Amino acid sequence: MLSASVPGLWVAGEAQRVRRSQRGHLYLELIEKGSGDQVVGKLEAVIWRRDFQAVSKELAESGQQIEEGQQIRCWCEVDFYPPFGRLQLVIHRVDPLFTLGLLEKRRRETLEALAKAGLMELNKARTLSRVPLRLALITSKDSAAYHDFLATLRESGFGFGVSFLHAAVQGVDAEREVSAALNGLTALQVDCAVLIRGGGSRADLAAFDSRRIAEAVARAPVPVITGLGHEIDESIADRVAHTPTKTPTRAAEFLVQRLTRAEKLVEDLGRELRHAALEPLRRASLRLSAAERVLGLARFRVASERERLTGLSQRLGRAATQRLGAKRRGLEMLRARLVAAPARSIAASRRRAPATARRIATASNARLREVEARLAGWARLLGELAPERTLARGFSITRDENSRLLRDSGAVEPGDALSTQLSSGVILSRVESQE
Repeated sequence: MLSASVPGLWVAGEAQRVRRSQRGHLYLELIEKGSGDQVVGKLEAVIWRRDFQAVSKELAESGQQIEEGQQIRCWCEVDFYPPFGRLQLVIHRVDPLFTLGLLEKRRRETLEALAKAGLMELNKARTLSRVPLRLALITSKDSAAYHDFLATLRESGFGFGVSFLHAAVQGVDAEREVSAALNGLTALQVDCAVLIRGGGSRADLAAFDSRRIAEAVARAPVPVITGLGHEIDESIADRVAHTPTKTPTRAAEFLVQRLTRAEKLVEDLGRELRHAALEPLRRASLRLSAAERVLGLARFRVASERERLTGLSQRLGRAATQRLGAKRRGLEMLRARLVAAPARSIAASRRRAPATARRIATASNARLREVEARLAGWARLLGELAPERTLARGFSITRDENSRLLRDSGAVEPGDALSTQLSSGVILSRVESQE
Protein backbone atom coordinates (compact mmCIF):
# COMPACT_ATOMS: atom_id res chain seq x y z
CA MET A 1 0.00 0.00 0.00
CA LEU A 2 1.37 3.39 -0.96
CA SER A 3 1.45 6.46 1.25
CA ALA A 4 -0.97 9.28 0.61
CA SER A 5 -0.44 13.05 0.82
CA VAL A 6 -2.49 16.21 0.59
CA PRO A 7 -1.65 19.38 -1.30
CA GLY A 8 0.90 21.79 0.22
CA LEU A 9 -0.02 24.33 2.89
CA TRP A 10 1.61 26.80 5.32
CA VAL A 11 1.94 25.60 8.91
CA ALA A 12 3.35 27.54 11.89
CA GLY A 13 4.53 26.11 15.19
CA GLU A 14 7.36 25.76 17.70
CA ALA A 15 10.20 23.40 16.77
CA GLN A 16 10.93 20.69 19.34
CA ARG A 17 13.05 17.52 19.45
CA VAL A 18 15.15 18.75 16.53
CA ARG A 19 17.58 16.06 15.39
CA ARG A 20 19.55 15.38 12.24
CA SER A 21 20.06 11.90 10.85
CA GLN A 22 23.29 10.47 9.48
CA ARG A 23 21.82 10.71 5.96
CA GLY A 24 21.35 14.47 6.30
CA HIS A 25 17.60 14.56 6.93
CA LEU A 26 16.23 16.78 9.70
CA TYR A 27 13.51 15.37 11.95
CA LEU A 28 11.51 17.53 14.37
CA GLU A 29 8.13 18.06 15.97
CA LEU A 30 5.94 21.13 15.45
CA ILE A 31 3.90 21.92 18.55
CA GLU A 32 1.34 24.51 19.53
CA LYS A 33 1.04 25.72 23.11
CA GLY A 34 -1.96 27.05 24.95
CA SER A 35 -2.17 28.97 28.22
CA GLY A 36 0.42 28.01 30.80
CA ASP A 37 2.72 26.63 28.09
CA GLN A 38 0.62 23.48 27.84
CA VAL A 39 1.03 21.60 24.54
CA VAL A 40 -2.34 21.53 22.76
CA GLY A 41 -1.19 20.16 19.41
CA LYS A 42 1.77 18.27 17.96
CA LEU A 43 2.80 16.93 14.54
CA GLU A 44 5.93 15.11 13.50
CA ALA A 45 7.81 16.65 10.58
CA VAL A 46 10.79 15.95 8.36
CA ILE A 47 12.93 17.95 5.95
CA TRP A 48 14.60 15.68 3.46
CA ARG A 49 18.28 16.24 2.83
CA ARG A 50 17.92 18.05 -0.51
CA ASP A 51 15.31 20.47 0.85
CA PHE A 52 17.20 20.85 4.14
CA GLN A 53 20.32 22.09 2.34
CA ALA A 54 18.30 24.81 0.58
CA VAL A 55 16.40 25.73 3.76
CA SER A 56 19.64 25.97 5.81
CA LYS A 57 21.25 28.22 3.21
CA GLU A 58 18.25 30.57 3.09
CA LEU A 59 18.01 30.79 6.88
CA ALA A 60 21.77 31.37 7.26
CA GLU A 61 21.53 34.52 5.13
CA SER A 62 19.49 36.14 7.91
CA GLY A 63 21.53 34.61 10.75
CA GLN A 64 19.04 31.88 11.59
CA GLN A 65 18.86 28.13 11.93
CA ILE A 66 16.22 25.68 13.04
CA GLU A 67 16.68 24.87 16.73
CA GLU A 68 14.77 23.92 19.84
CA GLY A 69 12.05 26.36 20.89
CA GLN A 70 12.12 28.39 17.67
CA GLN A 71 8.85 29.50 16.10
CA ILE A 72 8.84 28.70 12.38
CA ARG A 73 6.40 28.99 9.48
CA CYS A 74 6.92 26.36 6.80
CA TRP A 75 5.49 25.26 3.46
CA CYS A 76 4.85 21.57 3.67
CA GLU A 77 2.80 18.59 2.58
CA VAL A 78 0.89 16.26 4.85
CA ASP A 79 2.10 12.72 4.33
CA PHE A 80 0.25 9.68 5.63
CA TYR A 81 1.79 6.20 5.60
CA PRO A 82 -1.03 3.66 6.04
CA PRO A 83 1.05 0.58 7.03
CA PHE A 84 2.24 2.34 10.17
CA GLY A 85 -0.68 4.71 10.50
CA ARG A 86 1.82 7.55 10.64
CA LEU A 87 0.98 11.13 9.78
CA GLN A 88 3.83 13.61 9.32
CA LEU A 89 4.61 16.90 7.63
CA VAL A 90 7.15 16.98 4.84
CA ILE A 91 8.66 20.47 4.94
CA HIS A 92 9.97 21.98 1.70
CA ARG A 93 10.47 25.63 2.67
CA VAL A 94 10.82 27.70 5.83
CA ASP A 95 9.84 31.40 5.88
CA PRO A 96 12.82 33.33 7.41
CA LEU A 97 10.84 36.57 7.72
CA PHE A 98 8.25 34.94 9.96
CA THR A 99 10.78 34.06 12.67
CA LEU A 100 12.55 37.40 12.40
CA GLY A 101 9.25 39.20 12.72
CA LEU A 102 8.30 37.26 15.82
CA LEU A 103 11.71 37.92 17.37
CA GLU A 104 11.52 41.62 16.61
CA LYS A 105 7.96 41.87 17.95
CA ARG A 106 8.95 40.08 21.12
CA ARG A 107 12.02 42.34 21.41
CA ARG A 108 9.95 45.54 21.16
CA GLU A 109 7.43 44.26 23.71
CA THR A 110 10.23 43.30 26.10
CA LEU A 111 11.96 46.71 25.80
CA GLU A 112 8.64 48.51 26.41
CA ALA A 113 7.91 46.38 29.48
CA LEU A 114 11.42 46.94 30.90
CA ALA A 115 11.21 50.70 30.34
CA LYS A 116 7.78 50.85 31.97
CA ALA A 117 9.13 48.94 34.99
CA GLY A 118 12.10 51.35 35.27
CA LEU A 119 14.66 48.60 34.66
CA MET A 120 16.56 49.98 31.65
CA GLU A 121 18.94 52.11 33.77
CA LEU A 122 18.80 50.21 37.06
CA ASN A 123 22.02 48.21 36.68
CA LYS A 124 23.82 51.13 35.02
CA ALA A 125 23.23 53.15 38.20
CA ARG A 126 25.31 50.72 40.25
CA THR A 127 28.89 51.83 40.98
CA LEU A 128 31.62 49.72 39.40
CA SER A 129 34.71 49.47 41.59
CA ARG A 130 37.88 51.17 40.37
CA VAL A 131 39.64 47.88 41.15
CA PRO A 132 37.20 45.09 40.13
CA LEU A 133 39.31 42.07 41.10
CA ARG A 134 36.51 39.81 42.42
CA LEU A 135 34.44 38.58 39.48
CA ALA A 136 31.47 36.28 38.97
CA LEU A 137 31.77 34.65 35.52
CA ILE A 138 28.52 33.37 33.97
CA THR A 139 28.87 31.26 30.83
CA SER A 140 29.03 27.66 29.62
CA LYS A 141 31.89 25.72 31.19
CA ASP A 142 34.83 24.83 28.92
CA SER A 143 33.39 26.92 26.08
CA ALA A 144 35.66 29.00 23.85
CA ALA A 145 34.29 32.13 25.52
CA TYR A 146 35.21 30.71 28.95
CA HIS A 147 38.80 29.96 27.95
CA ASP A 148 39.35 33.20 25.99
CA PHE A 149 38.10 35.32 28.89
CA LEU A 150 40.25 33.59 31.51
CA ALA A 151 43.33 33.56 29.24
CA THR A 152 43.11 37.35 28.83
CA LEU A 153 42.86 37.81 32.60
CA ARG A 154 45.86 35.55 33.23
CA GLU A 155 48.00 37.36 30.66
CA SER A 156 47.34 40.70 32.40
CA GLY A 157 49.30 39.67 35.50
CA PHE A 158 46.64 41.09 37.85
CA GLY A 159 45.34 38.97 40.73
CA PHE A 160 41.76 38.45 39.59
CA GLY A 161 39.56 36.18 41.69
CA VAL A 162 36.89 34.46 39.57
CA SER A 163 33.79 32.71 40.92
CA PHE A 164 32.44 30.61 38.05
CA LEU A 165 28.69 30.02 37.61
CA HIS A 166 27.88 27.55 34.83
CA ALA A 167 24.85 28.31 32.65
CA ALA A 168 23.73 27.19 29.21
CA VAL A 169 23.97 30.18 26.86
CA GLN A 170 21.70 28.89 24.10
CA GLY A 171 18.81 26.47 23.75
CA VAL A 172 15.77 25.82 25.88
CA ASP A 173 17.69 25.86 29.18
CA ALA A 174 19.51 29.18 28.59
CA GLU A 175 16.83 31.50 30.01
CA ARG A 176 16.36 29.49 33.17
CA GLU A 177 20.04 28.83 33.91
CA VAL A 178 21.36 32.32 33.09
CA SER A 179 18.65 34.06 35.14
CA ALA A 180 19.23 31.61 38.03
CA ALA A 181 22.96 32.38 37.97
CA LEU A 182 22.30 36.14 38.02
CA ASN A 183 19.81 35.76 40.87
CA GLY A 184 22.40 33.76 42.81
CA LEU A 185 24.88 36.69 42.88
CA THR A 186 23.47 37.87 46.20
CA ALA A 187 25.28 34.99 47.93
CA LEU A 188 28.67 36.00 46.52
CA GLN A 189 31.09 38.74 47.59
CA VAL A 190 32.07 40.06 44.16
CA ASP A 191 32.72 43.47 42.58
CA CYS A 192 30.85 42.70 39.36
CA ALA A 193 29.41 39.91 37.21
CA VAL A 194 30.49 39.06 33.66
CA LEU A 195 27.98 37.41 31.29
CA ILE A 196 29.65 36.13 28.11
CA ARG A 197 28.99 33.95 25.10
CA GLY A 198 30.93 33.31 21.91
CA GLY A 199 29.76 34.23 18.42
CA GLY A 200 26.72 32.68 16.81
CA SER A 201 23.66 33.29 14.72
CA ARG A 202 20.83 35.54 15.74
CA ALA A 203 18.82 32.53 16.73
CA ASP A 204 21.73 31.34 18.92
CA LEU A 205 21.62 34.65 20.77
CA ALA A 206 17.85 34.84 21.03
CA ALA A 207 17.89 33.91 24.72
CA PHE A 208 19.59 37.20 25.54
CA ASP A 209 16.60 39.08 24.12
CA SER A 210 14.29 37.37 26.63
CA ARG A 211 12.56 39.39 29.32
CA ARG A 212 13.52 36.89 32.00
CA ILE A 213 17.27 37.30 31.45
CA ALA A 214 16.95 41.07 30.93
CA GLU A 215 15.14 41.49 34.26
CA ALA A 216 17.74 39.33 36.02
CA VAL A 217 20.55 41.49 34.58
CA ALA A 218 18.79 44.73 35.53
CA ARG A 219 18.07 43.58 39.10
CA ALA A 220 21.51 42.04 39.71
CA PRO A 221 23.02 43.28 43.01
CA VAL A 222 26.33 44.17 41.31
CA PRO A 223 27.24 45.79 37.97
CA VAL A 224 26.92 43.35 35.05
CA ILE A 225 29.39 43.40 32.14
CA THR A 226 28.28 41.59 28.97
CA GLY A 227 30.35 40.17 26.14
CA LEU A 228 27.88 38.29 23.99
CA GLY A 229 29.94 37.62 20.91
CA HIS A 230 28.30 39.74 18.25
CA GLU A 231 29.73 42.86 16.64
CA ILE A 232 26.61 44.33 15.02
CA ASP A 233 23.44 43.44 16.91
CA GLU A 234 22.84 44.56 20.47
CA SER A 235 20.81 42.23 22.65
CA ILE A 236 18.37 43.40 25.28
CA ALA A 237 20.73 42.01 27.92
CA ASP A 238 23.36 44.42 26.51
CA ARG A 239 20.89 47.30 26.71
CA VAL A 240 20.18 46.86 30.43
CA ALA A 241 23.71 45.82 31.49
CA HIS A 242 26.04 48.23 33.27
CA THR A 243 28.76 47.90 30.59
CA PRO A 244 28.18 46.07 27.28
CA THR A 245 31.19 44.90 25.27
CA LYS A 246 31.30 43.11 21.92
CA THR A 247 33.06 39.83 22.73
CA PRO A 248 34.23 37.80 25.75
CA THR A 249 37.81 38.88 25.06
CA ARG A 250 36.80 42.53 25.00
CA ALA A 251 34.96 42.10 28.30
CA ALA A 252 38.21 40.82 29.84
CA GLU A 253 40.21 43.62 28.20
CA PHE A 254 37.79 46.18 29.66
CA LEU A 255 38.47 44.88 33.18
CA VAL A 256 42.23 44.74 32.58
CA GLN A 257 42.25 48.31 31.26
CA ARG A 258 40.28 49.50 34.29
CA LEU A 259 42.85 47.97 36.62
CA THR A 260 45.68 49.40 34.51
CA ARG A 261 44.18 52.88 34.86
CA ALA A 262 43.75 52.35 38.61
CA GLU A 263 47.36 51.18 38.88
CA LYS A 264 48.56 54.26 36.99
CA LEU A 265 46.40 56.47 39.20
CA VAL A 266 47.98 54.95 42.31
CA GLU A 267 51.47 55.49 40.84
CA ASP A 268 50.63 59.11 39.97
CA LEU A 269 49.22 59.72 43.45
CA GLY A 270 52.34 58.14 44.96
CA ARG A 271 54.56 60.49 42.97
CA GLU A 272 52.43 63.47 43.98
CA LEU A 273 52.55 62.45 47.65
CA ARG A 274 56.32 62.01 47.51
CA HIS A 275 56.67 65.40 45.85
CA ALA A 276 54.32 67.00 48.38
CA ALA A 277 56.32 65.47 51.24
CA LEU A 278 59.79 66.24 49.89
CA GLU A 279 59.18 69.71 48.44
CA PRO A 280 58.84 71.46 51.85
CA LEU A 281 62.03 69.69 52.97
CA ARG A 282 63.82 70.85 49.83
CA ARG A 283 62.65 74.44 50.31
CA ALA A 284 63.63 74.33 54.01
CA SER A 285 67.04 72.97 53.05
CA LEU A 286 67.52 75.82 50.59
CA ARG A 287 66.48 78.36 53.22
CA LEU A 288 68.85 76.76 55.74
CA SER A 289 71.71 76.87 53.24
CA ALA A 290 70.96 80.53 52.52
CA ALA A 291 70.82 81.29 56.25
CA GLU A 292 74.14 79.54 56.76
CA ARG A 293 75.66 81.65 54.01
CA VAL A 294 74.23 84.82 55.55
CA LEU A 295 75.45 83.77 58.99
CA GLY A 296 78.91 83.05 57.62
CA LEU A 297 79.00 86.44 55.94
CA ALA A 298 77.82 88.10 59.15
CA ARG A 299 80.53 86.34 61.11
CA PHE A 300 83.12 87.50 58.60
CA ARG A 301 81.84 91.08 58.82
CA VAL A 302 81.79 90.99 62.63
CA ALA A 303 85.35 89.69 62.66
CA SER A 304 86.37 92.43 60.24
CA GLU A 305 84.68 95.10 62.36
CA ARG A 306 86.26 93.71 65.51
CA GLU A 307 89.65 93.83 63.85
CA ARG A 308 88.99 97.38 62.61
CA LEU A 309 87.85 98.51 66.08
CA THR A 310 90.90 96.91 67.65
CA GLY A 311 93.15 98.73 65.21
CA LEU A 312 91.31 102.00 65.82
CA SER A 313 91.60 101.54 69.59
CA GLN A 314 95.29 100.84 69.25
CA ARG A 315 95.80 103.93 67.06
CA LEU A 316 93.86 106.08 69.51
CA GLY A 317 95.94 104.71 72.40
CA ARG A 318 99.16 105.44 70.55
CA ALA A 319 97.96 108.94 69.60
CA ALA A 320 97.01 109.70 73.22
CA THR A 321 100.36 108.39 74.46
CA GLN A 322 102.21 110.45 71.87
CA ARG A 323 100.19 113.57 72.79
CA LEU A 324 100.89 113.14 76.49
CA GLY A 325 104.58 112.50 75.76
CA ALA A 326 104.71 115.66 73.72
CA LYS A 327 103.08 117.67 76.51
CA ARG A 328 105.48 116.22 79.09
CA ARG A 329 108.47 117.02 76.90
CA GLY A 330 107.21 120.57 76.49
CA LEU A 331 106.85 120.88 80.25
CA GLU A 332 110.34 119.53 80.80
CA MET A 333 111.72 121.93 78.23
CA LEU A 334 109.88 124.75 79.97
CA ARG A 335 111.33 123.67 83.27
CA ALA A 336 114.77 123.43 81.70
CA ARG A 337 114.48 126.94 80.31
CA LEU A 338 113.41 128.21 83.66
CA VAL A 339 116.28 126.45 85.38
CA ALA A 340 118.76 127.57 82.71
CA ALA A 341 117.72 131.23 82.83
CA PRO A 342 120.68 133.57 82.81
CA ALA A 343 122.27 133.99 86.12
CA ARG A 344 121.93 137.74 85.65
CA SER A 345 118.18 137.43 85.44
CA ILE A 346 118.17 135.22 88.43
CA ALA A 347 120.43 137.62 90.35
CA ALA A 348 118.28 140.50 89.23
CA SER A 349 115.30 138.65 90.27
CA ARG A 350 116.92 137.86 93.54
CA ARG A 351 117.60 141.45 93.98
CA ARG A 352 114.01 142.30 93.38
CA ALA A 353 111.74 142.36 96.15
CA PRO A 354 110.75 139.08 97.71
CA ALA A 355 107.25 139.77 96.54
CA THR A 356 108.37 139.53 92.95
CA ALA A 357 110.02 136.18 93.66
CA ARG A 358 106.91 134.92 95.29
CA ARG A 359 104.81 136.15 92.37
CA ILE A 360 106.97 134.31 89.87
CA ALA A 361 106.90 131.17 91.93
CA THR A 362 103.18 131.45 92.34
CA ALA A 363 102.65 132.05 88.63
CA SER A 364 104.92 129.14 87.69
CA ASN A 365 103.11 126.78 90.03
CA ALA A 366 99.75 127.94 88.71
CA ARG A 367 100.95 127.39 85.14
CA LEU A 368 102.24 123.94 85.96
CA ARG A 369 99.00 123.05 87.66
CA GLU A 370 97.02 124.31 84.68
CA VAL A 371 99.11 122.32 82.24
CA GLU A 372 98.88 119.19 84.36
CA ALA A 373 95.11 119.63 84.67
CA ARG A 374 94.80 120.00 80.92
CA LEU A 375 96.96 116.93 80.36
CA ALA A 376 94.84 114.97 82.84
CA GLY A 377 91.68 116.14 81.03
CA TRP A 378 93.05 115.04 77.69
CA ALA A 379 93.96 111.67 79.16
CA ARG A 380 90.48 111.22 80.62
CA LEU A 381 88.86 112.33 77.35
CA LEU A 382 90.95 109.94 75.33
CA GLY A 383 90.10 107.12 77.72
CA GLU A 384 86.41 107.92 77.52
CA LEU A 385 86.50 108.10 73.73
CA ALA A 386 88.01 104.61 73.39
CA PRO A 387 85.44 102.23 71.58
CA GLU A 388 85.79 99.59 74.30
CA ARG A 389 84.75 102.08 76.98
CA THR A 390 81.77 103.24 74.92
CA LEU A 391 80.59 99.67 74.36
CA ALA A 392 81.22 98.78 78.00
CA ARG A 393 78.91 101.58 79.10
CA GLY A 394 75.98 99.80 77.36
CA PHE A 395 76.18 101.39 73.97
CA SER A 396 76.17 99.27 70.83
CA ILE A 397 76.93 99.54 67.13
CA THR A 398 74.13 98.42 64.76
CA ARG A 399 74.63 97.74 61.04
CA ASP A 400 72.26 96.67 58.30
CA GLU A 401 72.72 93.55 56.17
CA ASN A 402 75.14 95.55 53.95
CA SER A 403 77.34 96.45 57.03
CA ARG A 404 76.34 100.13 56.89
CA LEU A 405 76.12 101.94 60.29
CA LEU A 406 72.52 102.75 61.23
CA ARG A 407 71.77 106.18 62.68
CA ASP A 408 68.14 106.50 61.61
CA SER A 409 65.29 103.93 62.01
CA GLY A 410 63.90 105.07 58.66
CA ALA A 411 66.90 103.51 56.90
CA VAL A 412 65.48 99.97 57.38
CA GLU A 413 62.26 98.17 56.54
CA PRO A 414 60.39 95.39 58.41
CA GLY A 415 61.99 92.04 57.61
CA ASP A 416 65.56 93.48 57.14
CA ALA A 417 68.38 91.62 58.87
CA LEU A 418 70.53 93.55 61.42
CA SER A 419 73.77 92.82 63.30
CA THR A 420 74.48 94.57 66.64
CA GLN A 421 78.05 94.79 68.09
CA LEU A 422 78.10 94.74 71.92
CA SER A 423 81.01 94.96 74.35
CA SER A 424 81.14 91.19 74.16
CA GLY A 425 79.70 89.42 71.10
CA VAL A 426 77.31 90.18 68.25
CA ILE A 427 73.50 89.88 68.10
CA LEU A 428 71.74 89.07 64.81
CA SER A 429 68.12 90.31 64.54
CA ARG A 430 65.35 91.12 62.06
CA VAL A 431 63.20 94.28 61.95
CA GLU A 432 59.54 93.73 62.90
CA SER A 433 58.39 97.37 63.00
CA GLN A 434 59.84 100.91 63.13
CA GLU A 435 58.79 104.14 64.77
